[in-house]
Amino acid sequence: MEKKVIATAAVLGLTAIILGAFGAHALKKVLTVEELVTFETGVRYQVYHALFLLFVGTTALVTDKAKKTMFWLTTAGVILFSGSIYLLATDRLMGIELKVLGPITPIGGFLLIMAWGVLFLNIIRKNA
Repeated sequence: MEKKVIATAAVLGLTAIILGAFGAHALKKVLTVEELVTFETGVRYQVYHALFLLFVGTTALVTDKAKKTMFWLTTAGVILFSGSIYLLATDRLMGIELKVLGPITPIGGFLLIMAWGVLFLNIIRKNA
């Protein structure tokens, strides 16, 4: 499981850096300041959670079951949270109305919060 978690962390980190550079260089010319800030929020949270998964994959402080749970919550959370933000920030550019995705963002955020909660509960239980 650790290999899968760390590999996913690497992919999320890699794509976040690529998307961040794309936003800073290519999208800067075509997005409004507000849209660019929104896009950068997606990148920032993707990086945070790539690092989170890197920690999860390398720590002995939590059970394998918890690692698996955090992996799925984080992966789905990043896809829904950051993915919806990327699409919402660029919908005008793509010429597609994607406001319907608005409710997806908080669902992704909730999954990310749950992943951190699983970490917290596992740490507390281990030290009890």
